[in-house]
Amino acid sequence: MTTTTTTARRALRAVRRAPGPALAAAGALLPVLLALAAPLLAPADPTAGHLADRLLDPGTPGHPLGTDTQGRDLLSRLLWAARPSLVTGLLPVAVAALAGALIGITAALAGRATEQALLRGLDVLYAFPGVLLAIAVATLLTPGPGATVLALSVVLTPAVARVAFTETRRIRAAEYLEAATVSGATRPALILRQVLPVVAPVVLVYATSLVGLAVVYAAGLSFLGLGVAPPAPEWGAMLDELRPALFTHPWLAALPALVILAVSVAFNTLGESLRARLGAGTEAAR
Repeated sequence: MTTTTTTARRALRAVRRAPGPALAAAGALLPVLLALAAPLLAPADPTAGHLADRLLDPGTPGHPLGTDTQGRDLLSRLLWAARPSLVTGLLPVAVAALAGALIGITAALAGRATEQALLRGLDVLYAFPGVLLAIAVATLLTPGPGATVLALSVVLTPAVARVAFTETRRIRAAEYLEAATVSGATRPALILRQVLPVVAPVVLVYATSLVGLAVVYAAGLSFLGLGVAPPAPEWGAMLDELRPALFTHPWLAALPALVILAVSVAFNTLGESLRARLGAGTEAAR
């Protein structure tokens, strides 16, 4: 029996044992695979347009999903737009997971003064609605993917830090931590060997549920002209470009919004499935 066959059978058994998380993971993985395969799947150049073919209805020969206001193929643009849209959704979550875990663990294990200083700083960021904070940060920067990633990282980090802080505080009085401290373990070693293995799964599960929100926020920034700039395809920017056709060609204008909704729901479902799975595992361990 080959290694590939064995791996496939193990994966199939895992899907049968836990179909919910497996299906959720498949739904979240699909847009990533489509983004990677965009050069192979896109039927046309996403930036090449013909004004004579503008606003063609879905189902038009050569344009399965129609064309936009510049006569560019919508299917091609949606596929290519998955790349910047997912990058500006996934990368801020990754940054927030790392920064938030560091801040949360430090606040929980440091002294009272450090804990209060970090928590009060997080409270200041919490005082602003996420959308307004993202717009404020992005406005101070040059519009582009970098501004979107930085703005969303600032927005998402406090929430992740709170989760990491709560989980670390829950275990900081555990006997195995006290035993490690008494045995002479340094603070970095204590964090890497004892704290991170407990906190990391919780942070990763929570971060997964934030990807859908980050995709929506990133699209919103591009819609306002603060993210990826036209003519580069991006779902939020496409919404803005198709806005004039909302009443005359509503299906065309709704396509980017439907894609954003589907991707957001897919990642939210994955996050909820992993959260339920982690909760079940925790209860079983107890």
